[in-house]
Amino acid sequence: MVTIKRQSWKTITALFLSILLFIPLFAPAAEAAPLLKPGSSNGDVWDLQYRLKTLDFYTQPLDGQYGPNTTAAVKRFQQEYGVPADGITGALTWRQLKKYTLNQAEMDIMAKVIYSEARGEPYKGQVAVGAVVMNRIQSSEFPNDIRGVVFQPRAFTAVDDGQYWLTPDRTAYLAAFDAVRGWDPTYESLYYFNPKTATSKWIWTRPQVVQIGNHIFAH
Repeated sequence: MVTIKRQSWKTITALFLSILLFIPLFAPAAEAAPLLKPGSSNGDVWDLQYRLKTLDFYTQPLDGQYGPNTTAAVKRFQQEYGVPADGITGALTWRQLKKYTLNQAEMDIMAKVIYSEARGEPYKGQVAVGAVVMNRIQSSEFPNDIRGVVFQPRAFTAVDDGQYWLTPDRTAYLAAFDAVRGWDPTYESLYYFNPKTATSKWIWTRPQVVQIGNHIFAH
């Protein structure tokens, strides 16, 4: 995975707000991974552009048009993530996109997890929770999409007790963007727990990596 340096709070805020300005009225991206190429024009292109924009590969307004700017952004992504750089979004490119990026609806899920699980934690601790989610998506030990990871039975306390449905604040969204962009203060951890409240004996057997705020992160 390519690690992208954390940007300033103002830069990330500007990105987040700029993306919101271009959210269309339709729901982006179907579950399928259609072949997209120059000349394509639909909601799947909007989804593609959103994913590329979160990583700064695409810097233009989200318009759902697969033009030269989108083609160039796809090539840059392909080069960075080990896909033949032909500028066409086929199955392999979609696979990498879904492994290392989130679309707008999935970003909402990420923000909800972060807010419900870590809203009382320092900012770094909130990003860390998002990083664990991304690490699980990328791991063969867990489902390969955020819905599967988050709603896996007993995976997150906040889902079990209903706090997941609270409305996340702006900080949670900023932390979500940082986590998706590659900031991982957990050093590829797949688990975390609060040592003061953890009741699982199993979680204590995991190799501990770092403590951030009230959470211990582990492999």
